[in-house]
Amino acid sequence: MEISHIKAVYFIGAGGIGMSAIARYFIHCGMVVAGYDKTPSELTRQLEKEGMLIHYEESVESIPQACRKPESCLVVYTPAVPANHQELVWFREQGFEVMKRAQVLGILTQKHKGLCVAGTHGKTTTSSMCAHILHQSHVECNAFLGGITKNYGTNYLLSTQSDYVVIEADEFDRSFHWLRPWMTVITSTDPDHLDIYGTAEAYLESFRHYTTLIQPGGALIIHRGLAMKPDVQKGVRTYDYSLNEGDFHAENIRIGNGEIQFDFISPIENVKDVQLGHPIPINIENGVAAMAMAQLAGCKADELKYGMRTFHGVDRRFDFHLKDDRHVLISDYAHHPKEILESARSIRQLYQNRKITAIFQPHLYTRTRDFYREFAEALSLLDEVVLCDIYPAREEPIPGVTSKLIYDSLKPGVERSMVTLDEVLPLVKSRDFDVLVVLGAGDLDNLVPQIAKLLEAK
Repeated sequence: MEISHIKAVYFIGAGGIGMSAIARYFIHCGMVVAGYDKTPSELTRQLEKEGMLIHYEESVESIPQACRKPESCLVVYTPAVPANHQELVWFREQGFEVMKRAQVLGILTQKHKGLCVAGTHGKTTTSSMCAHILHQSHVECNAFLGGITKNYGTNYLLSTQSDYVVIEADEFDRSFHWLRPWMTVITSTDPDHLDIYGTAEAYLESFRHYTTLIQPGGALIIHRGLAMKPDVQKGVRTYDYSLNEGDFHAENIRIGNGEIQFDFISPIENVKDVQLGHPIPINIENGVAAMAMAQLAGCKADELKYGMRTFHGVDRRFDFHLKDDRHVLISDYAHHPKEILESARSIRQLYQNRKITAIFQPHLYTRTRDFYREFAEALSLLDEVVLCDIYPAREEPIPGVTSKLIYDSLKPGVERSMVTLDEVLPLVKSRDFDVLVVLGAGDLDNLVPQIAKLLEAK
């Protein structure tokens, strides 16, 4: 199906962060956009305000009339939707074009020049940074992001002039193999999603294959020292980056008084005195990657500096909710051991002489089973760890796999406890905390506004 033939688009799993960005693209294109989601959320309510028709009960009868014509309606679904979903089954039986979200993004990377960010972690912040730099520059861009940016209050940016589209390239279910990047950053390849890939070797092979999809004339910007060795086509420029070394890196890093500045070193043009608008130590390296891709796309030095200084971060990515002498409250989407390690290091750097407590909700039974020792190692950088029950997402329980595996593996001297989700607010109410960070990709984050109110009241 050609995009020009589409008059309606139907989303199964409409409220997903990535799905909603594509929905917004088609709304802007003036098409009928409708869909199903299991539960209402702030995001689905916003989509409804923007013109999307959404229902919350699995029902073929609820599909709008405009979405019942196979020749003019595209159906987009998320891999999290089961194969026996009533509406998905009906669309397939009726001969509709049914695509995964990643397939649609793949079409867009053929229609536009895709600037993609892949990696086990760091991709949401890096892609959002790059999109913001480009959006406020003379280059401009479209963007489909994996988080809600603080600057725009959305995960989607539209440009009527730019041929660039910034995309977060998701390795889950090998989704990024549908993309045809013009340029891509690869931030990290620490094994994850072993329930899908089976082995670390298969995970690395998936990233290697992804590098073969970069279009000739484009570029690969890869983090230095990764286990995965790229396999790019002839005509693809290859650069490396890291915090302190590589074609792109940072020098003269200054951290103090709640601010971070550094010099951006580049084979194209060095940029002095870059200031982070979201001053978190891990964002130095994310910023190096984002600026590298934006610079290769044509951004000038003053545009790079302005973009970095005015970038305010992404919801749930090292997100400050309280920040004063009595309390600091941070929420962070970190749910892989390496992400938690980087988060813990950044918090330690910022608050060297204060007691740091984490409330962590592990995400997925398989990830906990495969990495509980690494989770414990990372969390042991903090003073106290409160562990919630595992958030199952798409999985069924695995016998013997609980948060207790992490609890038992924490280093001696780390204060520790285990709670249910229902016990989190009573715990916060009964105690005081100095620096508190809420970690995980599950539903624990829903409690953060109430946690903030309880701490403010103390």
